[in-house]
Amino acid sequence: MTLRKELESRMSQVGFWDNPETARQVVSELSAVKSVVEPVQEAQQTLTDLQELFELACAENDAQTLASIEQDLARLSRQCDKIEIAGMLNGPDDAKNCFFSIHAGAGGTESCDWASMLLRMYTRYFERAGYTYKEMDITPGEEAGIRSITLLVSGPFAFGKLSCETGVHRLVRISPFDANSRRHTSFAAVDVIPEQDEDFEIEIRDEDLRIDTYRAGGAGGQHVNKTSSAVRITHLPTGIVVQCQNDRSQHKNRAEAMRMLKSRLYMLEQQKRDAELAKLYSNKGQIAWGNQIRSYVLQPYQLVKDHRTDYQTGNVQAVLDGEIDEFIDSMLRYRMQNKQQTAKAASR
Repeated sequence: MTLRKELESRMSQVGFWDNPETARQVVSELSAVKSVVEPVQEAQQTLTDLQELFELACAENDAQTLASIEQDLARLSRQCDKIEIAGMLNGPDDAKNCFFSIHAGAGGTESCDWASMLLRMYTRYFERAGYTYKEMDITPGEEAGIRSITLLVSGPFAFGKLSCETGVHRLVRISPFDANSRRHTSFAAVDVIPEQDEDFEIEIRDEDLRIDTYRAGGAGGQHVNKTSSAVRITHLPTGIVVQCQNDRSQHKNRAEAMRMLKSRLYMLEQQKRDAELAKLYSNKGQIAWGNQIRSYVLQPYQLVKDHRTDYQTGNVQAVLDGEIDEFIDSMLRYRMQNKQQTAKAASR
């Protein structure tokens, strides 16, 4: 039985929805499988149809149909490129949902504003990609923008794709906060960790935790509570800090924060075992000069360039509107090439 049929069989069983969390995991896994299988099936069917149409057009010497087939083949080629990219998302956590964080860096108000611009860029990308997202925690900037934010992003291969964005992002522009209209450089860091299942086991001792509660912040609405429902957990041995304020229930916020902590500790262990992933995360470094993975230049010229893959585009506005697929695809190819080179060197 194929994995797809196995998952569909589980969903059809009586009582499947009695455990919402398990059901959600199965539905998510099936969605990930379909996102890989269905495009392949569609491409195969399209190729078969075009072959049959080509034979008929040749027999009837139909130049117009042959020209149309050429255009369809070009579209099929682009579709196959996407399938190839999907095949690169084969890591153990690539298919999972993820916790996606943005942190303002050096630059004060400028960087807080840049962090909010990145948030807009990514949320537009999530919508284009069909991902859903939920705010877990946010710290507003003192004057503008955001100091930090963490989202739970859900969708097929969310972690695999968004992990390509991990690192420091640099913005160069004429500052809207500078009365003399001088050019400023701002930095913000993106961090991505895979969401782990609730039954995922990792040893966390109570004595290693410091748990603080506080009132949720934000500009009114659901983010402001009259009670201390927000939760911050510090893992003392590693210094990892997680916090959650998206729910009015302190109990639910604590559970979500513990889930984030488990995911971060899992990633820490993975980094110790996986040299490539450790290198990827070490690239993030300090959120300042010399550590950026990508630069967004608005002045004196317009250019977005990824310093890892050298992919670049002059259409800055499209990128800031969420069109970052080419940057993610180029990074996936870059990773795959590195893996192949590492494997080849190890076999010698």
